[in-house]
Amino acid sequence: MDYRIKSFEEYQETYQRSVEQPEEFWAGIAENFTWRKKWDQVLDWNFEEPKVKWFVNGKLNITENCLDRHLATRGNKLALIWEPNDPKERFIRFTYRELHEKVCQMANILKRNGVKKGDRVCIYMPMIPELAFSVLACARIGAVHSVIFAGFSHTAMADRINDAEAKVVLTSDGLNRGPKQIPVKRVVDEALETCPTVEKVVVVDRVGWAVNMVEGRDVWYHEELQHVDKNCPAEEMDSEDLLFILYTSGSTGKPKGVVHTCGGYMVNTDYTFRNVFQYEESDIYWCTADIGWVTGHSYLLYGPLLSGATTLLFEGVPSFPDAGRFWQVIDKFGVNIFYTAPTAIRSLMASGLDHVLSYSLDSLKVLGSVGEPINEEAWHWYHIHVGKERCPVVDTWWQTETGGIMLSSLANVTPTKPGHAAFPLPGVQPILIDQAGEEITENEQEGYLCMKFPWPGMIRTTYGDHERCRQSYFSAYKNLYFTGDGAKRDANGLWRIIGRVDDVINVSGHRFGTAEIENAINQNKHIVESAVVGYPHDVKGQGIYAFVVCGDEAPQSPEHLRAEVIETVVDQIGKIAKPDKIQIVSGLPKTRSGKIMRRILRKVAEGETSNLGDTSTLLDPPIVDEIIKGAL
Repeated sequence: MDYRIKSFEEYQETYQRSVEQPEEFWAGIAENFTWRKKWDQVLDWNFEEPKVKWFVNGKLNITENCLDRHLATRGNKLALIWEPNDPKERFIRFTYRELHEKVCQMANILKRNGVKKGDRVCIYMPMIPELAFSVLACARIGAVHSVIFAGFSHTAMADRINDAEAKVVLTSDGLNRGPKQIPVKRVVDEALETCPTVEKVVVVDRVGWAVNMVEGRDVWYHEELQHVDKNCPAEEMDSEDLLFILYTSGSTGKPKGVVHTCGGYMVNTDYTFRNVFQYEESDIYWCTADIGWVTGHSYLLYGPLLSGATTLLFEGVPSFPDAGRFWQVIDKFGVNIFYTAPTAIRSLMASGLDHVLSYSLDSLKVLGSVGEPINEEAWHWYHIHVGKERCPVVDTWWQTETGGIMLSSLANVTPTKPGHAAFPLPGVQPILIDQAGEEITENEQEGYLCMKFPWPGMIRTTYGDHERCRQSYFSAYKNLYFTGDGAKRDANGLWRIIGRVDDVINVSGHRFGTAEIENAINQNKHIVESAVVGYPHDVKGQGIYAFVVCGDEAPQSPEHLRAEVIETVVDQIGKIAKPDKIQIVSGLPKTRSGKIMRRILRKVAEGETSNLGDTSTLLDPPIVDEIIKGAL
């Protein structure tokens, strides 16, 4: 059944119905899937514990809905196109039938290596087809997948493996990223020195390197393939059984494992994919996100495959071999729907128009933006030069915790406005709250963005620590889910996201808790204290500005210290979190109770020091002038 909304009037009617009768609305969507047993109750919830259960006691397997149910009608349709990092290397195409076989083989390899329903499997792999097979294979046999972005350090990886108590790790020998080759297996080996729960490691041969293989623990994927067949029955799962854990940074140093479950996530991702992008049967769809992030989970794999779409998986980067690579791939495969991040758009803007004008891009119908609000300059550049002013730009707002898109225009259906995420999707009930916790009902007002009613794809818990889930999302305002973002509605009710209101920095669409970065910086022997804030960055959206206080033992030089700090952060978290600016200061602005006034540091980092407010109540007011004088 096609449940795409076709007009603004239909959107308004559907939205109204979804708010007045949310259970009937979502049950109607859920009827379109393959269930082994239908649910007894659509929804059971409260936001106090919090407890949220959708399609209670429903039985299913998400991969039967991604793969098996398409075989009769779409068995020979392209499911997955893989484009390698090097344009000279041959791309690979998989039909739905072929993808089904590959997933079954990988599932049988997992079973052969001791994985059972409920076991956690960590996947640390480049963007190769085996990454997609691995994710779906876990879901097929009821194992819980935890994908770790293959740019994270061994320390960050070990934290995630240990928190999930993973039994098996899936990885590769190395990876290709632009002109570089990176040793992936070596990072895994370092991580596993402190991961006692891991029993097996399956290694994909991607770059042909001889790597260290630990006897009894490590096996080669290509050798394991010789021992398994192409059929693996799908495990029956409860709607609320765990599907995956995905780690995201919070405002404390320890990453939190966001948990999504099978039934609700399935219904949510399919519905949002079809409607936001207005996907049609013959479309070629490309989401550039890494599967290590939630966008890759929901809108590269699950959403498109649930909808029977053809989805493109890209190993490379937008700048290799030159800044025309995205546009070359779009023309090569006739991509119709293109979904990428503002960071990528801004970096390609900086490379000049020649790279874009070299390609026709006439296959494009819809452009999407994800990861952070897209600034107006980038929006116009994208719309004019990539979309040739004929493709709508859907500026999607959502989070790892929401599982799927929450606020967005629907392509060619609802109004768009540069810099605005536009309207809530049917079934999503956003609310603006003021500092006192009261609802702001009038438009052209700013407030905190909350949700007042559950939606099927939402977070269920944080793995192994439900109290942390309650504290992070449900404790700020009674009976509301707090997104951590500020927002504003314009005169016509279109929503605009202003940004994070907590101590989280959004770098290139990826969130890092300030505490996480500060913990890494403070491991340097010369540094006694640090404070990290975000500041506007032309390409990344937000850059990382670190203020560091040194102890008695002076470093060799400021440059040497900065190099050491960057090395530590890269080692502890990964390159994506390295500070852009590091200012050495003699102290930090603190209240008399010892709280660091990050608001002041943020103003300094942004270069807006004319309006710092009253600093006389600080423990050491002159420190502010000193920090301003030394600002980078």
